[in-house]
Formats: sequence, structure tokens, C-alpha cells
Amino acid sequence: MLDVTHEEWLRRAKELDLPGAHHIAGADEPGGGASYAVVSPRDGQVLTQVADGGTAEVDAAVAAARRAFDTGPWPRLAPADRGRALLRIAELLEERRDRLALTVSLEMGKPITDAYAIELRAAINTFRWYGQLADKLTDESPHTAPDALALVTRGPTGVVGAVVPWNFPLTLASWKIAPALAAGCTVVLKPSENSPLSALLLGRLATESGLPPGVLNVVTGDGPTAGRAIGLHPDVDVLAFTGSTAVGRHFLRYAADSNLKRVWLELGGKSPNIILPDAPDLEKAAATAAWGIFFNQGEMCTAPSRLLVHSSIAERVTETVVRRARELRVGDPLDPGTEMGALAGEGHLKRVRDHIGTGLDEGARLRTGGDRTRPDSGGSFLEPTVFDQVDPGMRLSREEIFGPVLSVLTFDDLDEAVALANATEYGLAAGLWTSDLSTAHQVSRALKAGTVWVNCYEEGDLTVPFGGMKQSGNGRDKSAHALEKYTEIKTTWIQL
Repeated sequence: MLDVTHEEWLRRAKELDLPGAHHIAGADEPGGGASYAVVSPRDGQVLTQVADGGTAEVDAAVAAARRAFDTGPWPRLAPADRGRALLRIAELLEERRDRLALTVSLEMGKPITDAYAIELRAAINTFRWYGQLADKLTDESPHTAPDALALVTRGPTGVVGAVVPWNFPLTLASWKIAPALAAGCTVVLKPSENSPLSALLLGRLATESGLPPGVLNVVTGDGPTAGRAIGLHPDVDVLAFTGSTAVGRHFLRYAADSNLKRVWLELGGKSPNIILPDAPDLEKAAATAAWGIFFNQGEMCTAPSRLLVHSSIAERVTETVVRRARELRVGDPLDPGTEMGALAGEGHLKRVRDHIGTGLDEGARLRTGGDRTRPDSGGSFLEPTVFDQVDPGMRLSREEIFGPVLSVLTFDDLDEAVALANATEYGLAAGLWTSDLSTAHQVSRALKAGTVWVNCYEEGDLTVPFGGMKQSGNGRDKSAHALEKYTEIKTTWIQL
């Protein structure tokens, strides 16, 4: 991929054969005939028409998943065999890496370099990691009375409904699908209506790899219709959702109104990134702060959107962030030199710009950016944006913007920094920059966040869990802990 030019990506984009049908029970299904247009945010052009699924299509997909779980071979395979199936999926993802990266870039505006090097790498590694883990889990036999044998075993929960957003369409789908399949569950995936194409290709690829029919089904459609149907379906045993806190509340209600299915939620964030005067490298800390908020166009629930800087170094750090923002190359996502692509669409661009307008109205100082850019492209592009003189009570500091907009706040002591960091309804992630080991441990413990990065940001691998506290959700993706969402614990007591 590294030697593919902009012109070559443009040529491939014109020749790309994109899917449009649901993938149910191992076959493409057009559904009831309704469809909607998938529009590329890079130029505002229609990529293709995709089946618009509703209750009937969800019913068919859930029925296929139910059959595959209740009577099919998948849950009854030896774990090593399930692991080998996941490894085959990883191999096919690697073989189709160029095509899948191009599809992701076209459907959600991510730079092609990031789609290939980060998004596809994450998806491949996820299936590979859980494929290797599948036969390495153990049950328990607690020590108990001498005249009894106690066994604690884990088994697959059943049919999993997975609903994922558009910002990392393959990564987040893989984080749900791979551990669920490793556990022996079957899956109905509903991708975002903005980015359904890569998910449909993943469904086809899984069937091609030899996955039995009905083990992985993909239904396209919007949240209020298809997503709601999955949430309310009595034959869905587990719901795994990544998205907004508001929609997460809906899924909890759906579970209460149906079969009390488990609901695992990875929701929004307003992550703080704290830089102390004793940071080991202030230039690196500031540069990483800029990278973190502008990576993926700021469309990340973990984006470090609140930069908390000690007042003694605030101007120095802010100047570096502003300089980095102005140097950032915003361009066509299909240009390998592009560092920041398009926002997910016109509706999302408008919401982000509304937040910028509110910040100005509230009295925050705009240091750079704030305007639409590349208007002649027809795409949804925004300048990297930095505000300082942000008050903790401003909406800029409290609400998730999900765009390339940074708010800089200052503090005078460590207790104030921790209080500012925790002064949010969210608790997904946080960053801390310090050379003091004791400070690193104490502040990390005090921060109400599921992940704390010290002297780095967005680092880690599949060995560590990912998830949030407070209104950022519950449960964990990644690591062996993810299997807890898709397995049931059973106690067997044998009297000897």
C-alpha cells in the first residue's frame, strides 16, 4: 500500500465494486426492496445504494443466528477449531486489506493511510488475537469439601446483537465479533447507516472463510428502525453497543421492555489530558495533544478534547498545539499525504460548527481554525480548531463534540487538575504527563477513567481491556476480559 499513489487510489475508487445487500445466513439478501444512498463525505457523491433493513430483515437475521446457535455446529466445535476459523478471517482481511481500507476511507472520510495502517491493522490483529486465545481459556474446580466436586464452567451466551458506529467501522465491529465468535456465540451486526459497506464486505469475507451460515449476519439500516428491532428482539441474548450515551439509554430501555438481555455499552467521552510542568518532554506532550485531538478528525470517543495545562506552562504548550494544528495537512482522504480527512457528513459538520459557534458566544478565545475548508471539493472538511480561555462551565468543556476541536483549560495545583479532569459525566480515558512516579500512580488512581495513559496517548494493544466508567458505559472490549460479555458461568456440584 505504501507505494500506491493518489492517482492510483482515485482510479481504484472508480472501479470499486461495492456491496448493497444484507448478509444473512451466509448469503446476500436484498430485503424488502427499500434502500438508501451511502454518500461519501470526501466529495458529497453517492457511493451506492444499500438495503434499508427493518423489523423483517432483523427477524430473518436473528432467526438465522438462533438456528446456528441452537442446532448448528459453531457452539459445539472444539475451541481450537473456532480459533482456526478466526485465523482464516484474519488471513482474508490481510489479503483484501487494500480494498477494505479504500472502502473505509470512501464511506467515512478517514485518510487512506490511517485506514490501511491503523484501522485494518486493528481488525486483522483482533481476529488473530482471539483466534489464538480461543483454546487457551480454562474452567475452575474450586477446592471444597472432600465428599464433593465443584466445577465452574463457561459457555457461550447465545445470539449477540452488535451495533457499531461509523468512526472506526471495522475496528469496533471486530472488537465485538471476534470475542463473541471465540466464545461460541453467533452474531447479528448492524453497522452505522453512514458506514455499512466495509461491514457488508466483512460479512461476505467471513462466509468465504468457511464460517457456517448464520454465525455472522449483517443487517443494514438506521438506528431507530433496525437498531431498535435488534434491541427489542426476544431472541437476542446479548447487546453490545458502541455509540452515544443518548442511544445507549435507548438500548437499556429496549432490554427492559423485552427479555432483559444483557446490554454492554461503550459510550461517549470528554477525555482530559493533563500536562504538568515536570513532563519529561513538553514539546512531545504538546505535539501528542495536537495529534490526539486531530487524529481521525477528532471523531473518537477517547479524543483528548480537554487539554488541562499548568498555568506556568500554558502559553508555551498552547502555542505548540496551535502551530501543529496550522501545519496539519487537511486534504482528500485518498491522498496518502493527507493527515486529516473529512468529517462524517454534512449533518455532523454542522453539529461540530454549532459547538464552535457556542464556544465563541460563551467567551472562549479561538486561537486557530473554526471554519469550513476545501469547499470546492464538495466534502465535509473542517479546519483543526483550538480554543483557550475555556471555563469549566462552558459547553466546550462539558459536551462531547466528536470533532477536531480542542479546549485548553489551566490549573494551578494538582488537586485542581484532578478535580477539573473528573468534572464530567464521562469516564472513558485520560492522559497524564509527569516525570514523578508517585504523581503518576496517585493521579492515575484518582482519575475516574477506564484507561489512563501516562506520558503517551492512545497506546496499548489487545492484551489490555478498553471501556469506561460513569456515563461512558460498562463492560470491556479487548483482552480476555471481553469474553466475560459473551459467556455464562455455570456451577456444577457433584456429591461424591
